[in-house]
Amino acid sequence: MTDGKRSGPARDAVVVGGGLAGITAALALADAGVRVTLLEGRPRLGGLAFSFQRDGLTVDNGQHVYLRCCTAYRWFLDRVDGTALAPLQDRLDVPVLDVTRPEGRRLGRLRRDALPVPLHLGRSLATYPHLSLAERAGVGRAALALKGLDLTDPSLDAQDFGSWLTAHGQSARAVEALWDLVGVATLNAVAGDCSLGLAAMVFKTGLLSDPGAADIGWARVPLGELHDRLARKALDSAGVRTLIRTRVTSVSRYDNGRWTVQVPGESLDADAVVLAVPQRETHDLLPDGALDAPGQLLSIGTAPILNIHVVYDRKVLGTPFVTALGTPVQWVFDRTEASGLREGQYLALSQSAAHEDIDTPVAALRERYLPELERLLPHARGAQVRDFFVTRERTATFAPAPGVGRLRPGARTKAPGLYLAGAWTATGWPATMESAVRSGIGAADAALSALGRPRPRRLFDVEEAA
Repeated sequence: MTDGKRSGPARDAVVVGGGLAGITAALALADAGVRVTLLEGRPRLGGLAFSFQRDGLTVDNGQHVYLRCCTAYRWFLDRVDGTALAPLQDRLDVPVLDVTRPEGRRLGRLRRDALPVPLHLGRSLATYPHLSLAERAGVGRAALALKGLDLTDPSLDAQDFGSWLTAHGQSARAVEALWDLVGVATLNAVAGDCSLGLAAMVFKTGLLSDPGAADIGWARVPLGELHDRLARKALDSAGVRTLIRTRVTSVSRYDNGRWTVQVPGESLDADAVVLAVPQRETHDLLPDGALDAPGQLLSIGTAPILNIHVVYDRKVLGTPFVTALGTPVQWVFDRTEASGLREGQYLALSQSAAHEDIDTPVAALRERYLPELERLLPHARGAQVRDFFVTRERTATFAPAPGVGRLRPGARTKAPGLYLAGAWTATGWPATMESAVRSGIGAADAALSALGRPRPRRLFDVEEAA
């Protein structure tokens, strides 16, 4: 191809995908003076962190949280003027209910003190009732061993976290009541199915780096308010042309080095293209030669998340959230105010690594989980269920299996001007909102470097994974 002549000195970029990675890349490029077009096939922005309407309520497809150590996502919130809408806890505090214990003795807490690492968790661990004294001491020893791991060691990626925990004296109970309690929610896999490298990154960064690193934040408004409305407002203000309901059919390079992106009825020419879509879609759009082994993208597995939504006629949970042991229920969040519900209470159950339940019919899930909620929350007994529904994300995240690290590509490709973004790329993080934002920053950084454009001053300072 020989078309694609540049009309003027300004640089042009096309970002394919309007999730957090694509939004971030578009904002970063536009902030540096690049003319950006953002393309999204869905009728909204936000990717897999979105909201929808149901019977007068605004419902998130799934519960998403972030931690104080998620500095890139915090930058994103600030960039779209959403920080006040998704505040952090003042101090980590996670209520943990064990339904196998007698009522009145079920509650334990994982929380931190205002002390330096690792003393900040010392009192919480010493008094955690869901582990024996010996198990608590063993957890402390394993945590110190974990802290000593070198995250740059590629051999960690080939090992599984479960085997490492066993080798370091962790009982099945310790794995259930602590390691998987945190790990399943952040990694979307149980310890035995998870790369030691990714697990070590999560625990070292979240629990063993800074006293406040694991303080939890979550949106007090629907996710669509942050990731669609406010994001679109920020994009518009930055001069980004955003096209929704627009599917990309092909991406190709002209002989002069520029790019063309084909969408129905239009051809968009650009100096740089960022593919910020899932790995399989990326594989299908990649031109020949862009990666040495493009088939590796298809070897990156996926993992599901199931969300169960229950609307009661009365308040049954007295805390913003709770997590549970001895029951299929994992994490339960109060979404009453955020959804707009005026009477009763709306709870969202976030079920990660939900391979067994992801295709189970709604009626069967109702029969299974409502009694479990009554076991967990005494006030649910006798309460009327006004609504029960589920949302399923069958490919919610990439699977953090051992060996996945070698399959995750960096931001740069072998095709000059073509860049990759997405939580599944080589950010060093598991598939989180943090990873998505970091990937968008990394792709924008790589593109700006190639375009000879200075990095915008307000861009989050993150090392590019390339």
